[in-house]
Amino acid sequence: MTQTSQPGFPSSSAAATRQVWFDRRELELILWAYGKLVSAGECRDYAIGAHADHAAFCMYRRASEAPTWIVEKRPDLARKQGAYSVTNATGQVLKRGHELAQVLKIFDKNRFNIVD
Repeated sequence: MTQTSQPGFPSSSAAATRQVWFDRRELELILWAYGKLVSAGECRDYAIGAHADHAAFCMYRRASEAPTWIVEKRPDLARKQGAYSVTNATGQVLKRGHELAQVLKIFDKNRFNIVD
């Protein structure tokens, strides 16, 4: 039996092959960083998205707001700037690189504390 799709809607197998996802190792690293932010009171919620050209892990201070930080995987940029990046709520790229562990080190530092 063959799968058919309605006009304007791709079949489920076609849509699945075009999406970019985080693998298990990447998710472990991201969830480790997210867990540290939760324990510090910086984050309360998250969302994961898979798109045709990138995967995104969004971290929220409150569920009703825009994401505070977004960790993205863009395989098309792997040979150029690096496949991984962390952006803030305004879209500014905070860190970009080829290794996810190095990019996530931005959360290890106290860069987000308010200085008196």
